[in-house]
Amino acid sequence: MTTATDPAELAARLIACPSVTPARGRVFDVLEEALRPLGFQVHRFTEGEAPDGPVENLFASRGSGSPHFAFAGHLDVVPPGEGWSGDPFAPEIRAGLLYGRGAVDMKGGIAAFVAACAETREHKGTLSLIITGDEEGPATYGTPAIMEWMAERGIRPDMIVIGEPTSEKRLGDVVKIGRRGSVNMWIEVPGTQGHVAYPHRADNPITKLGRVLVALNALRLDEGNEWFQPSNLEVTDVETANPAGNVIPGAARARLNIRFNNLHKGSDLVELVRRTVEAAAPGANVTARISGEAFLSPTGPLFDMVTEAIREETGVTPELSTAGGTSDGRFLIKLCPVVDFGLPNATMHKLDEAAAVEDIRSLARIYARIIRAAFAG
Repeated sequence: MTTATDPAELAARLIACPSVTPARGRVFDVLEEALRPLGFQVHRFTEGEAPDGPVENLFASRGSGSPHFAFAGHLDVVPPGEGWSGDPFAPEIRAGLLYGRGAVDMKGGIAAFVAACAETREHKGTLSLIITGDEEGPATYGTPAIMEWMAERGIRPDMIVIGEPTSEKRLGDVVKIGRRGSVNMWIEVPGTQGHVAYPHRADNPITKLGRVLVALNALRLDEGNEWFQPSNLEVTDVETANPAGNVIPGAARARLNIRFNNLHKGSDLVELVRRTVEAAAPGANVTARISGEAFLSPTGPLFDMVTEAIREETGVTPELSTAGGTSDGRFLIKLCPVVDFGLPNATMHKLDEAAAVEDIRSLARIYARIIRAAFAG
């Protein structure tokens, strides 16, 4: 494939723009500068206030009418952390690998799709990009805000590919056709502070929180099903904020996350935890935030186009999976069928995140095949 856009070079330019979530500004300028010469109309807007915002979003489109094929992704990245072998925002190619925060998740994927758009300039229907700046954050003012903007203008894609890094051992071996839901919960167990030598004058909340954790650990949510692994509840933090060794604290807290399959709704799981907590520690308080519901994309032409494009380019027949974390597919599924497919994910969110340059270029060729197939009819 000969393109007017080298996806590895564009990925490097995007990486060079620090865009820790929520992202805005220069990284969107770079993407817009790459899209406008390809005939895209680019719309950018910023939503929200602190602490979840402000967030910049971008919708770009080329062509008109049906079919409408869209690509979705995010320009924000997680914080780089300490201990990189180089500057995480100074992209560098070493031994065929492009290093930098976002190389895999998911500036490399966005760059590959732009390169694919450069290769497929002639097409029927509408080709668009749905790009947010807060997928790695609360997602309050990101993709949901773009969807609202689209709805106000009567814009609705027929199919969407999300460029999340889904591949595992090699490019193309895994495609995500659904995602588990996620809910975070915070538990606070009240007690009465007191001196450890006079326990009868205090009420130790840690003892009660211990009963809560045992009860939660005993829950068996389900056994999974044909497409989803069993749901799992994991305690992610326990604390009392108690600096003294001779004081019974006045409260104890825990945080947990449930990753759940399509046998559940988030609200039902919140209620289950509330009942379990109340039985083990009456008077305890539970708050919750549902990040997204589980979904399974309906089978149809999108699966076939993605699978065939991967097979033609790499010789690999991908596994169709729902494992792993969430993506903005949890929102976009309300519009149309969605599939997540992108680079190998071994280094995403890690120190020295890196993507193989040849994988980025091969991904661009796969995306170009998918675009041509989407408009072939």
